[in-house]
Amino acid sequence: MLVPPAVFPCRPAAPGQDGSVILRTVGVEEELLLVDPHTGHPCALSSEVLARLAKCAAAGGGASRETFAGELQGQQLEFGTRPQTDMDELGAEILRWRREAARHALEAGAAVAALATSPLPAQPAINVSHRYQWMEKQFGLTTQEQLTCGCHVHVSAASDDEGVAVVDRIQPWLPVLTALSGNSPYWQGNDTLYSSYRSRVWGRWPMSGPTGVFGSAERYHAQVDSMVTSGVVRDRGMIYFDARLSHRYPTVEIRVADVCLEATTTLLVACLGRALVETAARDWRAGRPPLTHGVQLLRLAAWRAARSGLEGDLLHPLTMRPAPAPTVVRALFDHVREALEDSGDLVWARKTTAELLAHGNGALVQRALFARTGSLSSVVAACVRRTVGERELRYMTPE
Repeated sequence: MLVPPAVFPCRPAAPGQDGSVILRTVGVEEELLLVDPHTGHPCALSSEVLARLAKCAAAGGGASRETFAGELQGQQLEFGTRPQTDMDELGAEILRWRREAARHALEAGAAVAALATSPLPAQPAINVSHRYQWMEKQFGLTTQEQLTCGCHVHVSAASDDEGVAVVDRIQPWLPVLTALSGNSPYWQGNDTLYSSYRSRVWGRWPMSGPTGVFGSAERYHAQVDSMVTSGVVRDRGMIYFDARLSHRYPTVEIRVADVCLEATTTLLVACLGRALVETAARDWRAGRPPLTHGVQLLRLAAWRAARSGLEGDLLHPLTMRPAPAPTVVRALFDHVREALEDSGDLVWARKTTAELLAHGNGALVQRALFARTGSLSSVVAACVRRTVGERELRYMTPE
């Protein structure tokens, strides 16, 4: 949950009276995995950690009551940042809440790891709530096995019309964010051969995945209403499109990323997400139509990104033909270059992406750790340390 929900400003990028650019706000939700600090196995201690966080908030210290929340499984802990326009401030907040979560988790007997799936075998424990119990009854094993941690990016939209126009236009580019954020190569103790196996597990929900072109806010809302009245989903909050209009905030919510191992990668995904939204809104205002690849091809592109990450081919968003991951990432930068320049993010985003391509995403890091240690427990332990940052996160704005 982003905080505070009551004051989420709508700040689309547009020329001000003095010619300056008014930046869109962006906020991040991250889901973290709670693990045993000795064995690395997931442990269902979210209630205990949340109780400690609430006690600290009531005493006037640490996070507000709205910053942290439980999730579907007891082994998950979620936090949401405030909406920000400045990437330096957003990055500092992401790292602050990761460290705050780690501190309170340790007091409860757990550690936090920014892992999108557990490398070690896990037995998910569904949290007790009417909503989650309804989901377990409705979706059965899909709910029971859904121990995955994602990263959601909220970018402000001026209206539902603009938001739907954005959703229509960013679909082909979203798999690139999945590839950059891939951080879930292991499932139940096995190497899945995927970079983002989380996205494949998440795809088991019947209301998830890419969408075709809606064309208008009216058609979007009509489709969502029909999905709710079908009885398959309980409410609008269970519409798990890859990109959707948030049912709580005036934002476009991008939901394709794994929780990133490094906080810097989370910040990169947020930065590129805002640039995609801004670029799509400009295209809409200029009368440029969305690409119409069709849901079938979009699903193939999403699968390819989940499978390959940054180590093989992706489907090029413009052609839907295979191309090396660095080529596709460069195409994304070409697509959003103007928006990144206007926000002052271009140099930092290029540098950070180049480092990510050189050193690999979280999935490649995990596999390298396992190759070196031969122990998935050691992989988890190293990822716990990386989660809170062995070096200070710094958004380097060029002078």
